[in-house]
Amino acid sequence: MKCGERSFIFDNSVYVRSGYTIVGDKEGKGNYGNYFDLVLSDDLWGQKSYERAECKMHKEAILGAMQKAGINESDIGLMLAGDLMNEIVGSGFAARDFACGFMGLYNACATYGEALLLGGMLISAGYEKYVTCSSSSHFSTAERQYRYPLELGTQRTPTSQWTVTGAGCTVLSAEFGEEGFPLVTAGTIGRVIDMGVEDEGNMGGAMAPAAADTIITHLRDTKRDASYYDLILTGDLGKYGKELLQYILADEGYDGINNLQDCGAIYFTEDQKTEQGGSGAGCANTLFNGYFLKKMLQGKYSKILLVPTGALLSRDTPLQKETIPSIAHAIAFEKK
Repeated sequence: MKCGERSFIFDNSVYVRSGYTIVGDKEGKGNYGNYFDLVLSDDLWGQKSYERAECKMHKEAILGAMQKAGINESDIGLMLAGDLMNEIVGSGFAARDFACGFMGLYNACATYGEALLLGGMLISAGYEKYVTCSSSSHFSTAERQYRYPLELGTQRTPTSQWTVTGAGCTVLSAEFGEEGFPLVTAGTIGRVIDMGVEDEGNMGGAMAPAAADTIITHLRDTKRDASYYDLILTGDLGKYGKELLQYILADEGYDGINNLQDCGAIYFTEDQKTEQGGSGAGCANTLFNGYFLKKMLQGKYSKILLVPTGALLSRDTPLQKETIPSIAHAIAFEKK
């Protein structure tokens, strides 16, 4: 059922059947290292390049999620996946080892949210029975693609963030699975917003307006108060971006939201020196599947609104003096 221009509540049940995560060594030493399914000791993972390592991570995350869901490859009707490498090769190369349908997605660091929304729509409408929703990023592939070659040792700016080396996958299903897993019940499709930020080292500042727009739209369309959710969890705004989001929300009359948290801001410890925190297509994905989904199973949370955020720039647009357009999607997880 559609409510408002960009929000909807699923008519039929969309069950979360599993979530699986793989992260790098630095991520494993962060605040949530004990919650990830697999922590690598070597970010190359035995491969000849970091690109190949990310492809392997993405594939193994999908396989891990299938195994945890207790299903086979033949059960999967469609894979929805994306990453940050050129032509989303991390997803496409991973998918070549599976016989099921594949749709490659790109909304930068909001790609996981895009996959969840589309997967939920397809299942609720009766077109698919099982869908995998996955995304990945790798510090050593993203940094040299969006900023500078690592070999330069370029000094990081105070507003910069650290791309998470991680891959995660969620299996959605039309069938009830293990007791305690939440449902995907509602969503809001984001719109592209560009407030004129030009600094690619300030992703949080570029994405915060999009996050605010999506959160406000979701609450208005669904006629829900922010307190309806135990937690509103944004993707990778970082510490400064989260502060900016809170400022924008307050300016729009939503100053009473005290259940707001950001994956990027809490991913790493202070002594890991990641400036504003984590980012990347694997940031919100691995932290939700690794920590928050487990806490929902344990009963700490019953309703979470996940809002992955993405900056839609390329390696060339900052050099061409373009500003940074951004997007955010919202997905509601609820235990019934």
